[in-house]
Amino acid sequence: MVMFRLIIGLLMVGAVFCFAMYIGTRQPAWRQRGLLIVKWTLLAALAFFAVLILERLALAL
Repeated sequence: MVMFRLIIGLLMVGAVFCFAMYIGTRQPAWRQRGLLIVKWTLLAALAFFAVLILERLALAL
């Protein structure tokens, strides 16, 4: 669980950095990178919650 939290946290820091670079430089490439990182962060969060749900189901059965 610590690994998932670390990955999600680092992805969010990377996205914030990309959006800050976009604001500073106005280059659309930074915005696209930031949105891509946010997308992968959401996928990582969904995987994290799927693992939690599967653990709960395994204990219930």
